[in-house]
Amino acid sequence: MKNIAIFASGSGSNAERIVEYFAESEQINVKLFLCNNPEAGVIQRAERLQIPLIMFDRPAFKSGEVVKILQENQIDWVILAGFLWLVPKNVVEAFPNKIINIHPALLPKFGGKGMYGHFVHEAVVENEETESGITIHFVNECYDEGGIIFQVSFPVLKTDMPEDVARKGQVLEHTHFPEVIERTILAST
Repeated sequence: MKNIAIFASGSGSNAERIVEYFAESEQINVKLFLCNNPEAGVIQRAERLQIPLIMFDRPAFKSGEVVKILQENQIDWVILAGFLWLVPKNVVEAFPNKIINIHPALLPKFGGKGMYGHFVHEAVVENEETESGITIHFVNECYDEGGIIFQVSFPVLKTDMPEDVARKGQVLEHTHFPEVIERTILAST
């Protein structure tokens, strides 16, 4: 059994979808949520789903305290599901090629610091892109620059607003993210 920890900063809809997907799995277990935002909706989701949640701050993240928590909980893989902070070197080194992120655009377009959520969708519309999508990738020490595992696109219509782009992307996230996590973890064992 491989244990995963899900890091989230926001509502947690992807985190919930991942928990649902692996609920009956005999190979992958969602053991823990970690959150850096005391206002995040993922906190209520964790309670409802009965997944332990640990709050942390930047000093804990950078000092190695978070790595210690992950190791004490026997975490094998880290999943970033709407997590907004850059992952520090100590975490990347503790989980080499075992941290997976989802990004709401077709990287390398619209990636990097400050490019998340509505900022990405607004940029897609402002740049009159004809397609957007999602990218699932490994995490390194730079925002959105780790090796790409999976991408899928959807058409962006001239009439689409950022909210439309977000909605289309979220459908793809909920459909593909858990499956890609599963394939990636099982392929590594």
